Amino acid sequence: MYQKELNALKKANRFRQRQIWDKDLIDFASNDYLGLANDKKQLGKALNLIDEYDAHAPKASMLVNGYHEIHQRFEETLAKLNGFEEGMIVGSGFLANMALIEALVRKNDMLFIDEDYHASGMMATGLLSDRVIKFKHNDPNDLNEKLKEYQGRGRKIIAVEGVYSMSGNLCNREIFDLADKYEALLIVDEAHSSGVIGKNLLGIFEYYNITPHQRHIKMGTLGKAYGSYGAYILASSHLLSFLVNRGKPIIYSTAPSVIDTALALVNIKYVANNSQKFYKKIEKRHKIIEKQFNIKMNSLILALPMPSNESTVQKQKELIEQGFLIGAIRQPTVNQAILRIIPRIGSSKQNLLKLCQNIKITL
Repeated sequence: MYQKELNALKKANRFRQRQIWDKDLIDFASNDYLGLANDKKQLGKALNLIDEYDAHAPKASMLVNGYHEIHQRFEETLAKLNGFEEGMIVGSGFLANMALIEALVRKNDMLFIDEDYHASGMMATGLLSDRVIKFKHNDPNDLNEKLKEYQGRGRKIIAVEGVYSMSGNLCNREIFDLADKYEALLIVDEAHSSGVIGKNLLGIFEYYNITPHQRHIKMGTLGKAYGSYGAYILASSHLLSFLVNRGKPIIYSTAPSVIDTALALVNIKYVANNSQKFYKKIEKRHKIIEKQFNIKMNSLILALPMPSNESTVQKQKELIEQGFLIGAIRQPTVNQAILRIIPRIGSSKQNLLKLCQNIKITL
């Protein structure tokens, strides 16, 4: 029925499919930044935590009977660690972005969103009609000009990422200042920055030494540095109360997995207690990248531009033959095809060096 469209995708080297990769490949593709996805000891801790309670599944939406004690413990722990009033567990990062943007941007409000914001946020903007303005990626000057045009109207809401997933760029510090200047709500998607940057690996707020306040909203995922699945929103108590009452993905979804939340809870505590150890390991990987490519990294995402979709896919195949798995990212996810390399802690420094050398020979 859709064969014509599928053939067009294949011709453009944009065809994608699910695949179970060879387990012997050295993984530099996953967003499992700290290598926790393979930590059986942490999984054992989570299962022991689950055993303390009668129910191990959510059973219903959070507003019916799905809100579990482990959900609450997770929220309280994460909010305290990050300096926010309150936290909320959400089923996924996609649902969290949909809930935030769809619920918070009311009549007469205006959303200012970075043009490189995650697809989940961009999809949510489709529900907002004429209440959305995109600003140039990470450009505070462009944002400032657009904010000036809308003074005196309803609420202003700015949406950015702490670390942008396809480039590894950090959010410009000046955007935080602009949000304060215009008294705008600031949504910061920290999916790729929490657990990765900051002295204690708490993300972009810590990296810039910014104390969260009433207009700050931090959203993040649990399926990356924290080695589990799900997402969270951190904000003021009254804002989270509003989301509970108006956020459709929160109201109408089954509550998040209790088992995954338990795993995220034990992993977050583990990262907090061992943040300096992880920080030093991340720094060592940064130095390897800098020495090999003369690129200074602040995150754990290395994006190498490629001339075409075809060359990107071909390079990925060559590296697989050499025993390495990396990301081959093509349109429409990015404007220009890239090799996306994650120098994750779960793969050794020696293998990272070998990967870099192999890439340099043929690029």
